[in-house]
Amino acid sequence: MSQDYNNPAFKKLLQKLQEESWQLELLISGFAIFGLFTAFPHIRIAATAAQNDDKIYSWIVLTVVMVSCAILIFNLLLHVVLRGLWIGALGLRYVSGDIDYEELNYSQKFTKYLKKKVGSFDRYIARLENYCSIIFAISFLLIFYVLAFTFSIISIVLIITSTLDNDSMNETLGLWIGIPLLLFFITGTILTFIDFLTLGWLKKKKWLSRIYFPMYWVFSKITLAFLYRPLVYNFLDNKFGRRVSLALVPIYILIVFASTYSYKTSNYFSNDMESNSVIANSRNYEDALTEDTFIEDVAIKSKVVTVNYLKVFMVMDDDFDDYIFDLNPSLKPEDDLRGLKSRIYTNSTVSWSKRDSLREAYIKTLNEVFIVEIDSINYNSEFIVGESTNGQKGFETYVGIKNLPIGKHLLKVLRKRIRKKDTNQVYYSRIPFWYYPN
Repeated sequence: MSQDYNNPAFKKLLQKLQEESWQLELLISGFAIFGLFTAFPHIRIAATAAQNDDKIYSWIVLTVVMVSCAILIFNLLLHVVLRGLWIGALGLRYVSGDIDYEELNYSQKFTKYLKKKVGSFDRYIARLENYCSIIFAISFLLIFYVLAFTFSIISIVLIITSTLDNDSMNETLGLWIGIPLLLFFITGTILTFIDFLTLGWLKKKKWLSRIYFPMYWVFSKITLAFLYRPLVYNFLDNKFGRRVSLALVPIYILIVFASTYSYKTSNYFSNDMESNSVIANSRNYEDALTEDTFIEDVAIKSKVVTVNYLKVFMVMDDDFDDYIFDLNPSLKPEDDLRGLKSRIYTNSTVSWSKRDSLREAYIKTLNEVFIVEIDSINYNSEFIVGESTNGQKGFETYVGIKNLPIGKHLLKVLRKRIRKKDTNQVYYSRIPFWYYPN
Protein backbone atom coordinates (compact mmCIF):
# COMPACT_ATOMS: atom_id res chain seq x y z
CA MET A 1 0.00 0.00 0.00
CA SER A 2 2.87 2.39 0.76
CA GLN A 3 4.02 2.14 -2.89
CA ASP A 4 0.51 3.09 -4.12
CA TYR A 5 0.28 6.48 -2.39
CA ASN A 6 -1.23 7.97 -5.58
CA ASN A 7 -3.95 5.34 -5.62
CA PRO A 8 -7.42 6.88 -5.07
CA ALA A 9 -8.26 4.10 -2.61
CA PHE A 10 -5.21 4.98 -0.51
CA LYS A 11 -6.09 8.68 -0.58
CA LYS A 12 -9.64 7.81 0.50
CA LEU A 13 -8.21 5.76 3.40
CA LEU A 14 -5.99 8.69 4.44
CA GLN A 15 -8.99 11.02 4.33
CA LYS A 16 -10.95 8.68 6.60
CA LEU A 17 -8.02 8.26 9.00
CA GLN A 18 -7.40 11.99 9.34
CA GLU A 19 -11.09 12.61 10.06
CA GLU A 20 -10.97 10.06 12.91
CA SER A 21 -7.42 10.85 14.08
CA TRP A 22 -8.66 12.84 17.08
CA GLN A 23 -9.47 9.60 18.91
CA LEU A 24 -5.92 8.31 18.43
CA GLU A 25 -4.53 11.70 19.41
CA LEU A 26 -6.39 11.67 22.73
CA LEU A 27 -5.46 8.05 23.40
CA ILE A 28 -1.75 8.65 22.71
CA SER A 29 -1.76 11.93 24.64
CA GLY A 30 -3.36 10.32 27.70
CA PHE A 31 -0.93 7.40 27.87
CA ALA A 32 2.04 9.66 27.05
CA ILE A 33 1.17 12.24 29.74
CA PHE A 34 0.75 9.51 32.37
CA GLY A 35 4.06 7.88 31.39
CA LEU A 36 5.92 11.19 31.22
CA PHE A 37 4.69 12.40 34.61
CA THR A 38 5.71 9.04 36.10
CA ALA A 39 9.17 9.02 34.51
CA PHE A 40 10.09 12.71 34.78
CA PRO A 41 11.02 12.77 38.53
CA HIS A 42 13.23 9.68 38.11
CA ILE A 43 14.96 11.18 35.05
CA ARG A 44 15.53 14.47 36.91
CA ILE A 45 17.03 12.64 39.90
CA ALA A 46 19.29 10.58 37.61
CA ALA A 47 20.42 13.76 35.78
CA THR A 48 21.16 15.48 39.10
CA ALA A 49 23.17 12.46 40.28
CA ALA A 50 25.14 12.34 37.01
CA GLN A 51 25.91 16.07 37.22
CA ASN A 52 26.91 15.76 40.87
CA ASP A 53 29.28 12.85 40.11
CA ASP A 54 30.75 14.64 37.03
CA LYS A 55 29.49 11.94 34.64
CA ILE A 56 29.30 14.37 31.77
CA TYR A 57 28.11 11.94 29.08
CA SER A 58 25.32 10.53 31.22
CA TRP A 59 24.34 14.04 32.24
CA ILE A 60 24.07 15.21 28.60
CA VAL A 61 21.92 12.24 27.60
CA LEU A 62 19.65 12.56 30.65
CA THR A 63 19.34 16.34 30.23
CA VAL A 64 18.24 15.90 26.59
CA VAL A 65 15.70 13.28 27.71
CA MET A 66 14.48 15.58 30.50
CA VAL A 67 14.06 18.57 28.16
CA SER A 68 12.24 16.37 25.65
CA CYS A 69 9.89 15.13 28.39
CA ALA A 70 9.18 18.68 29.53
CA ILE A 71 8.33 19.78 25.96
CA LEU A 72 6.04 16.79 25.43
CA ILE A 73 4.27 17.29 28.77
CA PHE A 74 3.55 20.96 28.04
CA ASN A 75 2.43 20.39 24.44
CA LEU A 76 0.34 17.30 25.12
CA LEU A 77 -1.41 18.93 28.10
CA LEU A 78 -2.19 21.92 25.87
CA HIS A 79 -3.42 19.52 23.20
CA VAL A 80 -5.71 17.65 25.65
CA VAL A 81 -7.18 20.94 26.95
CA LEU A 82 -7.87 22.24 23.43
CA ARG A 83 -9.20 18.87 22.26
CA GLY A 84 -11.50 18.77 25.29
CA LEU A 85 -12.72 22.27 24.39
CA TRP A 86 -13.27 21.05 20.80
CA ILE A 87 -15.36 18.08 21.99
CA GLY A 88 -17.37 20.39 24.24
CA ALA A 89 -17.97 22.75 21.30
CA LEU A 90 -19.20 19.84 19.17
CA GLY A 91 -21.62 18.80 21.92
CA LEU A 92 -22.90 22.37 22.27
CA ARG A 93 -23.39 22.64 18.50
CA TYR A 94 -25.54 19.50 18.59
CA VAL A 95 -27.79 21.15 21.20
CA SER A 96 -27.74 24.78 20.13
CA GLY A 97 -26.60 24.85 16.49
CA ASP A 98 -24.82 27.95 15.19
CA ILE A 99 -24.67 31.32 16.96
CA ASP A 100 -27.91 33.28 16.41
CA TYR A 101 -26.84 36.90 16.72
CA GLU A 102 -30.41 38.14 16.14
CA GLU A 103 -31.60 36.12 19.16
CA LEU A 104 -29.02 37.91 21.34
CA ASN A 105 -30.76 41.20 20.51
CA TYR A 106 -27.61 43.30 20.91
CA SER A 107 -27.25 46.77 19.45
CA GLN A 108 -26.29 47.05 15.79
CA LYS A 109 -22.76 48.17 16.70
CA PHE A 110 -22.08 45.14 18.89
CA THR A 111 -23.84 42.73 16.53
CA LYS A 112 -21.71 43.91 13.61
CA TYR A 113 -18.52 43.73 15.70
CA LEU A 114 -19.26 40.23 17.05
CA LYS A 115 -20.17 38.87 13.62
CA LYS A 116 -16.79 40.11 12.36
CA LYS A 117 -14.64 38.99 15.32
CA VAL A 118 -16.46 35.86 16.52
CA GLY A 119 -18.09 34.79 13.29
CA SER A 120 -19.62 31.40 12.75
CA PHE A 121 -19.54 28.76 15.48
CA ASP A 122 -18.52 26.22 12.84
CA ARG A 123 -15.48 28.34 12.01
CA TYR A 124 -14.55 28.32 15.72
CA ILE A 125 -14.78 24.50 15.80
CA ALA A 126 -12.70 24.23 12.62
CA ARG A 127 -9.99 26.48 14.08
CA LEU A 128 -9.89 24.45 17.29
CA GLU A 129 -9.50 21.30 15.19
CA ASN A 130 -6.58 22.86 13.31
CA TYR A 131 -4.89 24.01 16.52
CA CYS A 132 -5.21 20.55 18.07
CA SER A 133 -3.84 18.71 15.04
CA ILE A 134 -0.89 21.09 14.59
CA ILE A 135 0.07 21.16 18.28
CA PHE A 136 -0.05 17.34 18.45
CA ALA A 137 2.19 17.00 15.38
CA ILE A 138 4.62 19.73 16.40
CA SER A 139 5.07 18.16 19.87
CA PHE A 140 7.08 15.29 18.42
CA LEU A 141 8.77 17.49 15.82
CA LEU A 142 10.22 19.63 18.62
CA ILE A 143 11.92 16.54 20.11
CA PHE A 144 13.82 16.15 16.85
CA TYR A 145 14.80 19.82 17.04
CA VAL A 146 16.24 19.22 20.52
CA LEU A 147 18.16 16.20 19.20
CA ALA A 148 19.39 18.22 16.20
CA PHE A 149 20.73 20.95 18.48
CA THR A 150 22.38 18.36 20.75
CA PHE A 151 24.04 16.49 17.87
CA SER A 152 25.35 19.76 16.43
CA ILE A 153 27.00 20.74 19.73
CA ILE A 154 28.37 17.20 20.21
CA SER A 155 29.89 17.31 16.70
CA ILE A 156 31.74 20.54 17.53
CA VAL A 157 32.99 19.10 20.85
CA LEU A 158 34.15 15.89 19.12
CA ILE A 159 36.13 17.92 16.55
CA ILE A 160 37.88 19.84 19.35
CA THR A 161 38.67 16.72 21.43
CA SER A 162 39.81 14.60 18.47
CA THR A 163 41.98 17.21 16.70
CA LEU A 164 42.80 20.36 18.69
CA ASP A 165 42.87 18.71 22.13
CA ASN A 166 44.23 15.29 21.25
CA ASP A 167 47.63 14.42 22.75
CA SER A 168 48.03 11.41 20.44
CA MET A 169 47.83 13.59 17.29
CA ASN A 170 50.60 15.81 15.97
CA GLU A 171 49.85 19.39 17.04
CA THR A 172 50.42 20.93 13.58
CA LEU A 173 48.31 18.27 11.88
CA GLY A 174 45.61 18.75 14.49
CA LEU A 175 45.51 22.49 13.78
CA TRP A 176 45.41 22.01 10.00
CA ILE A 177 42.54 19.55 10.25
CA GLY A 178 40.71 20.88 13.30
CA ILE A 179 40.47 24.61 12.58
CA PRO A 180 38.87 24.31 9.07
CA LEU A 181 36.46 21.65 10.34
CA LEU A 182 35.61 23.72 13.40
CA LEU A 183 34.99 26.86 11.33
CA PHE A 184 32.81 24.88 8.91
CA PHE A 185 30.72 23.34 11.70
CA ILE A 186 30.34 26.56 13.70
CA THR A 187 29.35 28.51 10.57
CA GLY A 188 27.01 25.70 9.53
CA THR A 189 25.39 25.60 12.97
CA ILE A 190 24.79 29.37 12.97
CA LEU A 191 23.43 29.44 9.40
CA THR A 192 21.20 26.40 10.01
CA PHE A 193 19.78 28.10 13.11
CA ILE A 194 19.19 31.35 11.18
CA ASP A 195 17.51 29.40 8.38
CA PHE A 196 15.30 27.66 10.97
CA LEU A 197 14.25 30.92 12.66
CA THR A 198 13.56 32.67 9.33
CA LEU A 199 11.56 29.70 7.97
CA GLY A 200 13.98 28.97 5.12
CA TRP A 201 15.12 32.49 4.15
CA LEU A 202 18.62 31.27 3.18
CA LYS A 203 17.11 28.79 0.72
CA LYS A 204 15.28 31.60 -1.09
CA LYS A 205 18.36 33.71 -1.95
CA LYS A 206 20.11 32.40 -5.06
CA TRP A 207 23.73 33.25 -4.18
CA LEU A 208 23.32 32.44 -0.47
CA SER A 209 21.67 29.11 -1.22
CA ARG A 210 24.78 27.96 -3.15
CA ILE A 211 27.01 28.66 -0.14
CA TYR A 212 24.50 27.24 2.31
CA PHE A 213 23.69 24.01 0.41
CA PRO A 214 26.87 22.03 1.37
CA MET A 215 26.32 22.93 5.03
CA TYR A 216 22.63 22.06 4.74
CA TRP A 217 23.52 18.67 3.25
CA VAL A 218 26.04 17.86 6.02
CA PHE A 219 23.80 19.03 8.85
CA SER A 220 20.79 17.18 7.45
CA LYS A 221 22.77 13.98 8.08
CA ILE A 222 24.08 14.99 11.51
CA THR A 223 20.68 16.20 12.76
CA LEU A 224 18.76 13.19 11.33
CA ALA A 225 16.66 15.62 9.28
CA PHE A 226 15.67 12.85 6.84
CA LEU A 227 13.38 11.48 9.58
CA TYR A 228 11.29 14.63 10.00
CA ARG A 229 11.95 16.83 6.94
CA PRO A 230 8.51 16.14 5.32
CA LEU A 231 6.81 17.32 8.54
CA VAL A 232 8.87 20.53 8.54
CA TYR A 233 8.04 21.49 4.97
CA ASN A 234 4.40 20.55 5.44
CA PHE A 235 4.30 23.07 8.29
CA LEU A 236 6.13 25.74 6.32
CA ASP A 237 3.85 25.59 3.26
CA ASN A 238 0.80 26.22 5.47
CA LYS A 239 0.18 29.75 6.74
CA PHE A 240 -1.74 28.58 9.80
CA GLY A 241 1.00 26.06 10.67
CA ARG A 242 3.67 28.77 10.41
CA ARG A 243 1.69 31.00 12.77
CA VAL A 244 1.32 28.32 15.43
CA SER A 245 5.00 27.33 15.13
CA LEU A 246 6.15 30.92 15.55
CA ALA A 247 3.71 31.53 18.41
CA LEU A 248 5.11 28.59 20.39
CA VAL A 249 8.70 29.91 20.25
CA PRO A 250 8.09 32.99 22.48
CA ILE A 251 5.94 30.81 24.79
CA TYR A 252 8.87 28.43 25.34
CA ILE A 253 11.23 31.38 25.89
CA LEU A 254 8.84 32.84 28.47
CA ILE A 255 8.57 29.47 30.25
CA VAL A 256 12.37 29.12 30.41
CA PHE A 257 12.71 32.72 31.60
CA ALA A 258 9.97 32.23 34.22
CA SER A 259 11.70 29.10 35.53
CA THR A 260 14.75 31.23 36.48
CA TYR A 261 12.71 33.14 39.07
CA SER A 262 12.83 32.13 42.72
CA TYR A 263 11.74 33.85 45.91
CA LYS A 264 14.59 35.20 48.05
CA THR A 265 14.15 35.84 51.74
CA SER A 266 17.56 37.40 52.44
CA ASN A 267 20.12 39.68 50.84
CA TYR A 268 22.97 37.61 52.24
CA PHE A 269 21.90 33.96 52.25
CA SER A 270 20.36 31.56 49.73
CA ASN A 271 19.42 27.88 49.59
CA ASP A 272 22.39 26.71 47.52
CA MET A 273 25.27 28.12 49.60
CA GLU A 274 28.19 25.86 50.52
CA SER A 275 28.72 24.87 54.15
CA ASN A 276 31.18 26.85 56.26
CA SER A 277 31.44 28.10 59.84
CA VAL A 278 28.08 29.94 59.60
CA ILE A 279 26.24 27.82 56.98
CA ALA A 280 25.11 24.19 57.22
CA ASN A 281 24.04 22.81 53.83
CA SER A 282 21.96 19.60 54.08
CA ARG A 283 24.00 18.06 51.23
CA ASN A 284 26.89 17.69 53.70
CA TYR A 285 24.93 15.48 56.11
CA GLU A 286 24.05 11.93 55.07
CA ASP A 287 20.95 11.66 57.27
CA ALA A 288 19.53 14.88 55.76
CA LEU A 289 19.75 13.70 52.13
CA THR A 290 16.52 13.12 50.22
CA GLU A 291 15.95 10.96 47.16
CA ASP A 292 16.73 13.87 44.83
CA THR A 293 19.72 15.36 46.70
CA PHE A 294 23.27 14.06 46.67
CA ILE A 295 26.57 14.68 48.42
CA GLU A 296 28.49 17.25 46.41
CA ASP A 297 31.99 16.86 47.85
CA VAL A 298 32.25 15.84 51.53
CA ALA A 299 29.66 14.69 54.06
CA ILE A 300 29.49 13.53 57.66
CA LYS A 301 26.89 11.23 59.17
CA SER A 302 24.80 13.83 60.96
CA LYS A 303 24.65 17.48 61.96
CA VAL A 304 24.44 16.45 65.63
CA VAL A 305 27.03 13.82 66.59
CA THR A 306 26.18 11.70 69.64
CA VAL A 307 28.94 9.05 69.37
CA ASN A 308 32.67 9.42 70.04
CA TYR A 309 33.73 9.08 66.41
CA LEU A 310 33.03 11.01 63.21
CA LYS A 311 32.57 9.49 59.75
CA VAL A 312 34.01 11.64 56.93
CA PHE A 313 32.99 10.69 53.38
CA MET A 314 34.36 12.22 50.14
CA VAL A 315 32.59 11.67 46.81
CA MET A 316 34.88 10.27 44.10
CA ASP A 317 35.01 12.18 40.81
CA ASP A 318 37.32 12.46 37.78
CA ASP A 319 39.49 15.07 39.49
CA PHE A 320 40.74 12.74 42.22
CA ASP A 321 43.23 11.01 39.91
CA ASP A 322 44.66 14.41 38.98
CA TYR A 323 45.08 15.28 42.67
CA ILE A 324 47.02 12.04 43.17
CA PHE A 325 49.13 12.37 40.01
CA ASP A 326 50.03 15.92 41.03
CA LEU A 327 51.81 14.65 44.16
CA ASN A 328 52.80 11.20 42.89
CA PRO A 329 53.47 11.31 39.11
CA SER A 330 54.64 7.68 39.11
CA LEU A 331 51.02 6.54 39.48
CA LYS A 332 49.96 8.22 36.24
CA PRO A 333 49.28 5.47 33.64
CA GLU A 334 50.31 5.70 30.01
CA ASP A 335 46.71 5.09 28.92
CA ASP A 336 44.15 7.08 30.91
CA LEU A 337 41.02 4.94 31.29
CA ARG A 338 38.80 7.74 32.60
CA GLY A 339 35.82 8.89 30.59
CA LEU A 340 33.50 7.02 28.25
CA LYS A 341 35.33 3.86 27.18
CA SER A 342 34.29 0.54 25.69
CA ARG A 343 34.95 -2.53 27.81
CA ILE A 344 36.41 -4.19 24.71
CA TYR A 345 39.36 -1.78 24.70
CA THR A 346 39.76 -1.03 28.41
CA ASN A 347 40.71 -4.43 29.77
CA SER A 348 43.78 -3.82 31.90
CA THR A 349 46.97 -5.78 31.12
CA VAL A 350 48.40 -5.09 34.60
CA SER A 351 48.77 -8.20 36.77
CA TRP A 352 46.59 -8.59 39.87
CA SER A 353 49.54 -8.33 42.27
CA LYS A 354 50.83 -5.14 40.66
CA ARG A 355 47.33 -3.69 40.51
CA ASP A 356 46.90 -4.26 44.25
CA SER A 357 50.22 -2.57 44.98
CA LEU A 358 49.27 0.39 42.78
CA ARG A 359 45.96 0.71 44.61
CA GLU A 360 47.73 0.70 47.95
CA ALA A 361 50.11 3.40 46.69
CA TYR A 362 47.11 5.38 45.44
CA ILE A 363 45.36 5.24 48.84
CA LYS A 364 48.59 6.12 50.62
CA THR A 365 49.03 9.20 48.42
CA LEU A 366 45.36 10.07 48.88
CA ASN A 367 45.86 10.21 52.64
CA GLU A 368 48.82 12.52 52.09
CA VAL A 369 46.83 14.77 49.76
CA PHE A 370 43.78 15.19 52.03
CA ILE A 371 44.05 16.42 55.61
CA VAL A 372 41.23 16.32 58.17
CA GLU A 373 41.06 19.06 60.78
CA ILE A 374 38.54 19.87 63.50
CA ASP A 375 38.76 23.40 64.88
CA SER A 376 42.22 23.77 63.22
CA ILE A 377 43.56 20.64 64.99
CA ASN A 378 44.94 17.95 62.71
CA TYR A 379 43.36 14.47 63.07
CA ASN A 380 44.85 11.27 61.74
CA SER A 381 42.75 9.93 58.86
CA GLU A 382 42.93 6.70 56.90
CA PHE A 383 40.68 7.06 53.87
CA ILE A 384 39.66 3.86 52.08
CA VAL A 385 37.27 3.24 49.19
CA GLY A 386 33.70 3.18 50.50
CA GLU A 387 30.09 4.05 49.81
CA SER A 388 27.68 6.61 51.27
CA THR A 389 24.27 5.70 52.66
CA ASN A 390 22.64 6.78 49.38
CA GLY A 391 24.97 4.64 47.25
CA GLN A 392 27.52 7.22 46.05
CA LYS A 393 31.05 5.89 45.56
CA GLY A 394 33.95 7.59 47.27
CA PHE A 395 36.44 7.49 50.14
CA GLU A 396 35.59 7.28 53.83
CA THR A 397 37.44 7.50 57.12
CA TYR A 398 36.55 7.63 60.80
CA VAL A 399 38.20 9.96 63.34
CA GLY A 400 37.92 9.74 67.11
CA ILE A 401 36.40 12.80 68.80
CA LYS A 402 36.06 11.53 72.39
CA ASN A 403 38.08 14.44 73.75
CA LEU A 404 36.12 17.15 71.93
CA PRO A 405 34.26 19.60 74.19
CA ILE A 406 30.47 19.69 73.97
CA GLY A 407 29.05 22.18 71.48
CA LYS A 408 29.64 23.45 67.97
CA HIS A 409 32.74 22.48 65.95
CA LEU A 410 34.00 22.97 62.40
CA LEU A 411 35.31 20.09 60.31
CA LYS A 412 37.80 21.09 57.61
CA VAL A 413 39.04 18.89 54.80
CA LEU A 414 42.15 20.42 53.23
CA ARG A 415 43.83 19.41 49.99
CA LYS A 416 47.54 19.63 49.22
CA ARG A 417 48.52 20.92 45.80
CA ILE A 418 51.71 21.90 44.01
CA ARG A 419 51.91 25.36 42.44
CA LYS A 420 55.21 26.54 40.95
CA LYS A 421 57.05 23.73 42.76
CA ASP A 422 55.64 24.89 46.10
CA THR A 423 53.25 22.70 48.09
CA ASN A 424 50.34 24.53 49.69
CA GLN A 425 46.96 23.68 51.17
CA VAL A 426 43.51 24.78 50.01
CA TYR A 427 40.06 24.28 51.50
CA TYR A 428 38.27 21.31 49.96
CA SER A 429 35.26 21.42 52.26
CA ARG A 430 34.11 22.88 55.59
CA ILE A 431 31.23 21.41 57.60
CA PRO A 432 29.87 22.59 60.94
CA PHE A 433 28.55 20.03 63.46
CA TRP A 434 27.50 19.82 67.11
CA TYR A 435 28.93 17.26 69.50
CA TYR A 436 26.60 16.07 72.27
CA PRO A 437 27.61 12.57 73.37
CA ASN A 438 25.03 10.27 74.92
